[in-house]
Amino acid sequence: MHTLLTELLTPGEPLVAKVIRTIIVYVFLLIGLRLAGKRELGQLNPFDLVVLLVLSNTLQNAIIGNDNSITGGLVGAALLLLINYVVVRYLFLHPKIDTMAEGDAVILVQSGEIIEDALKRELITRAELSSAARRQGIDNLNEIECARLEVGGALTFVLKHPSSDEYWRKETSDRLRRIEELLAQRA
Repeated sequence: MHTLLTELLTPGEPLVAKVIRTIIVYVFLLIGLRLAGKRELGQLNPFDLVVLLVLSNTLQNAIIGNDNSITGGLVGAALLLLINYVVVRYLFLHPKIDTMAEGDAVILVQSGEIIEDALKRELITRAELSSAARRQGIDNLNEIECARLEVGGALTFVLKHPSSDEYWRKETSDRLRRIEELLAQRA
């Protein structure tokens, strides 16, 4: 039993090596995902998901090295969480650096017109844009005043006013109010 516990809990590499490995991998991933674009973070298609899964498996060994101990894995995971907390906190306190690191939102549709160059730059197809709009209850891209690819990778949409749904609701509400007034006058 003692041998099993020793094998499970004794790190196979020095903790300093784990700290250095974890920092290097974290910085590499930050730079790599930033260069890959916002799409990787928010608009995953099956190909992007496969790349991210394989990437995590590939870099796992770079973090833990020749260490299969529970302690080594927990130390690596804890370091990743700690480094991420420190970086996020630092960027929160320094908005200019945060903007440099994360970039700005990208406008994909403006005044109802699709900006093809922006779609190409962000590697988003019209079909993906339409699909994201449908997920938010927008049936037609013509209803969109503005669409943005946000810093975190989410697509947000601002509808033209009034949208067909808003117009229909207002029209129905006005008709019901007139019917109620007529019924009240007859009573």
